[in-house]
Amino acid sequence: MLRQCLEHGYFRGNKCPTCNQKGRFLMNDDELNGLGRILAGVLRHFPEKFKLEMDNQGWVVISELINAIHMRSNQYHWFRPHHLLAIVETDPKGRYQIRDNLIRATYGHSIDVDLDLPTDNIPERLYYPTTREEVDLLMETGIKPSDRKQVHLSLSFEAAETAGKVRVPNPLILEIDAKSSIKAGHVIKHAGTTVFTTLEVPPKFIHLLTEKNEKSPTETEAKNNQNVKSEV
Repeated sequence: MLRQCLEHGYFRGNKCPTCNQKGRFLMNDDELNGLGRILAGVLRHFPEKFKLEMDNQGWVVISELINAIHMRSNQYHWFRPHHLLAIVETDPKGRYQIRDNLIRATYGHSIDVDLDLPTDNIPERLYYPTTREEVDLLMETGIKPSDRKQVHLSLSFEAAETAGKVRVPNPLILEIDAKSSIKAGHVIKHAGTTVFTTLEVPPKFIHLLTEKNEKSPTETEAKNNQNVKSEV
């Protein structure tokens, strides 16, 4: 459920997490999920299917995107710019970015884009989920993109485990020495709330975490560390 509190802004759920008021209804869960799938498809994979022009940094014009959605599906005839803003501002993964009259996805692309994302305040360690079948190969040859243009790394063990469970019930987690990788000349970008992207991770920067309780920050601790770095 997506709603708007007139005092505290957009939120997902039945009541504003700040004042516990219901606020103004914007869309139900089915509509939110449906539009989310459309946005992911258009902004990451196939803008041409919606007859949209995307620049080399992944931006498309908001009004053109909304008109294209109207043309493709009468189901979303009510969809307006404030609905799009609400989706973006409440997205827990920070998958989208709005700038002026433009919108783009910040990661997950299967098409060629050159995203000008932040490269400062990158954590010293990042994490990557894999499977028992793939781990030896990754440890030997490094991590390279598969169905995406970039390798996606996670802020914490917890976030990587959640991402990995999309594929397998018990993913293995690789720890990435991001600090040394950057010193060696590899660019790592901050793409989403807990997502970082890079072109590849050479094997010498990869360490297999054999136990879940090895020293690695929780998602909350990792986010707090990021906030402290940003304030320095």
